Amino acid sequence: MNFLSGFTAIIGPPNVGKSTLLNRILRTKVSIVSAKPQTTRNRILGIYNGRGYQIVFMDTPGIHKTITDLHKSMVQSATAAFQEVDSLLLVIEMGKPNDPEIPSIVKGLKAIRKPCILAINKIDKGPKEQLLKIIDDFSRIHDFEAIMPVSALNGDGIDTLIEELRSRLHEGPQFFPADMKTDKPESFIVSEIIREKIYLYLKKELPYSSAVTVEKIEEVPEKEMLFISGVIHVETDSQKGILIGSKGRMIKDIGHSARLDLEKKFGVKVYLDLVVKVDKNWSRDPKALRRLGY
Repeated sequence: MNFLSGFTAIIGPPNVGKSTLLNRILRTKVSIVSAKPQTTRNRILGIYNGRGYQIVFMDTPGIHKTITDLHKSMVQSATAAFQEVDSLLLVIEMGKPNDPEIPSIVKGLKAIRKPCILAINKIDKGPKEQLLKIIDDFSRIHDFEAIMPVSALNGDGIDTLIEELRSRLHEGPQFFPADMKTDKPESFIVSEIIREKIYLYLKKELPYSSAVTVEKIEEVPEKEMLFISGVIHVETDSQKGILIGSKGRMIKDIGHSARLDLEKKFGVKVYLDLVVKVDKNWSRDPKALRRLGY
């Protein structure tokens, strides 16, 4: 039997559950999840290995109207994926079928003529009658290869979705080793876990003004632990104060929560050292964006 493979980009408006869907498919966490929109900033490859086939997923930032240079970088990253993959998986939320970003995304689909499957996510949060109407409406606006109702949160429809994607693969190489889940290095995964906790603990706009870089990941064999040092970059002194919190409580809570996830990820004790640094207006500075990995 010949090996089958292909690249599929997961696209859609912000906050429809693209990252949750990828994590569910891979049965491991490679992309951070937050209730806040526009959490995913980079394209992340997630590698699914089945018997005789491999699907390489590209989790992209949500497509939205751009404001800052960071937003522009995120959207350019997402739309570039349209050209680089074999097929597209458009994810929408059942509760928001009229998201204002959807018409421009569908227009882009028509222009590039790539095979596209529509996944209607969060079906556990709405009535069946609403789902049937959404399927009917979307079948009229674009010639989707298939329309798949799913719940990334509880796993409904995921196996059927994977089989649908597998059936559309072509003969090709195994691009990545069978035990590999993502192409991102450990330092990126660590920085994303820390950033996820910033989104969890802080409200309003501060999470969007923060970035994380990892300076060191070092094994300490005699203590059977991992030493990790990271820097949280913010744009103003007032943001630094908020992130550190009264008597350092906020940064301690963020660090504690991140450390627990990192210990689960690496299977060893972790010592996490975090510092906060002011990097003025980094989200609007192209040079700073490149330095911080965007």
